[in-house]
Amino acid sequence: MRAIETELLSGRALYREVILDKLAHARESVCIATANVKDMQIERGGKFASVTALFSELSARGVELRLLHAELPSRPFRRSFDKRRSLVRGGLALKICPRVHFKAVLVDGAWVYLGSANLTGAGLGAKADGRRNFELGFCTEDFETVDRVKAMFEAIWNGDECGACKLRSVCPDPIGQPTARRSLVRLGHSRRLGRG
Repeated sequence: MRAIETELLSGRALYREVILDKLAHARESVCIATANVKDMQIERGGKFASVTALFSELSARGVELRLLHAELPSRPFRRSFDKRRSLVRGGLALKICPRVHFKAVLVDGAWVYLGSANLTGAGLGAKADGRRNFELGFCTEDFETVDRVKAMFEAIWNGDECGACKLRSVCPDPIGQPTARRSLVRLGHSRRLGRG
């Protein structure tokens, strides 16, 4: 065991630090792992807008965006996504793995949030304190921690875990294996997401 410097976050501090301070100012890359994806509302220019608006801005600045999630995003998220041509054309790459339950936001390969909050309004969004989930997590720039989170994300993203997965038969779209079932929903450069 070794000591690392971290900042413990909860409540609205999660939203401020993870979304407004780090994600919104990414310069190179953003990797997000979450079990649940909803059309999270965030503050943009004094108004509230979908997180897809922020993703679109980041994509236009050349930031690589990848989202690893456990289930099909909510219908409102998909509608918002479909309105953003840059995201549909590959500005936001998405992959689905039903075993993903860890929550992480990795920014520029140098900073990471790890905790309980999903990519939802009640988790990381701008919901009021009396409406948001009770979430807890920490952030750090510790190189080894960032590296280990990145390695896990990449292993899942690249399908390295798929061969031995015991849920492959129920996976909506196993990475690296063609399937007969395909969804009509197409999100980014990821594969089509099956509806199970």
